[in-house]
Amino acid sequence: MSFYTDAELRELGLEHCGVGVKLSRRAALHGAARIRLGDHCRIDDFCVISAGAGGIAIGRHVHIAAFCLLAGAARIELHDYAGLSSRVSIYSSSDDYSGERMTNPTVPAEFTGVQSAPVTLGRHVIVGCGSVVLPGVTMHEGSGMGALSLVRRDCEPFGLYSGMPARRVAWRSDQMVRLGDALESTQRGQPGAVSLARACEDTVPT
Repeated sequence: MSFYTDAELRELGLEHCGVGVKLSRRAALHGAARIRLGDHCRIDDFCVISAGAGGIAIGRHVHIAAFCLLAGAARIELHDYAGLSSRVSIYSSSDDYSGERMTNPTVPAEFTGVQSAPVTLGRHVIVGCGSVVLPGVTMHEGSGMGALSLVRRDCEPFGLYSGMPARRVAWRSDQMVRLGDALESTQRGQPGAVSLARACEDTVPT
């Protein structure tokens, strides 16, 4: 996989670009001036990141696997350590499917009934392959979504969801939170930082 160099990233006109960013040359960014890329995030081949007026913010250590789509007029946020498996689609805008209005972006706005609402994925959220996240959804910290799921409603912290529409099927451990804290302490070089192994030992699954 071929990634942009740091110098090339600076030339893309991004609203913000952190350090250690890996952006595939085969990914497509639209509305770059409204896109923020956090430290050490990675965006793989054939992803489409299309920012509307609300912008798109991608946090630190976020991974967006191949063929993912993030698009819509309202804001989309992926917080630190979130991850999207391949072919995940996140929409912050959707057409009116009732038949009362016309659809698709080639039609003037006064004839359509597009609904837009922000989408937020919290820290440590993971979304499985082929899933679709609809406008207005918040997946709270630590929640997870199984493959081929349709996400229409908010997800509780550390809930594990699956299905079409998605329903909670189990709970996730909060171990990843301690590991993340230990990683951040290590990266800051704090004296006496908790090791990753110790963080695992101290964790009690929820």
